[in-house]
Amino acid sequence: MKRILLATTLFIGSMIYTSADAQVRVSLHANIGNQPQWGPAGYDYAQFYYLPDLDMYYDVQARRFVYLDRGRWVYATALPVNYRNYDLYGGYKVVVNRDRPFMYHDYDRNHYRKFRNYRNRQVVILNSRDARYAPFRNHRNNYVVIR
Repeated sequence: MKRILLATTLFIGSMIYTSADAQVRVSLHANIGNQPQWGPAGYDYAQFYYLPDLDMYYDVQARRFVYLDRGRWVYATALPVNYRNYDLYGGYKVVVNRDRPFMYHDYDRNHYRKFRNYRNRQVVILNSRDARYAPFRNHRNNYVVIR
């Protein structure tokens, strides 16, 4: 009787663990609603964008730009003043799915250098015809420019 009770308990426990694990995976791998309208289309999940023209990152979840300022990595809700006229819709974006991508900044700068001034070659979420983005087309994820 003890064996049957133990086997049943283990079986039910493994089912609960498996279903909880599956729920976590789903929520971690889809953040379409958090991506800005100027983000590249075609990605269910994007943790960061690297912007080769500006040599900086955009944190999708925090909705902040991450850039190097006097030797420090700064998180800001707005582009720096010297980039206030930069067109985020027209510039190339590289999806980077790793924690703290700025730790690999030298690699990203060298590897994606060829995409600087690579204009209008990506479809952005705003202009995408992909049905995945339809519920989010009218939301506003705009960036702010400090003047």
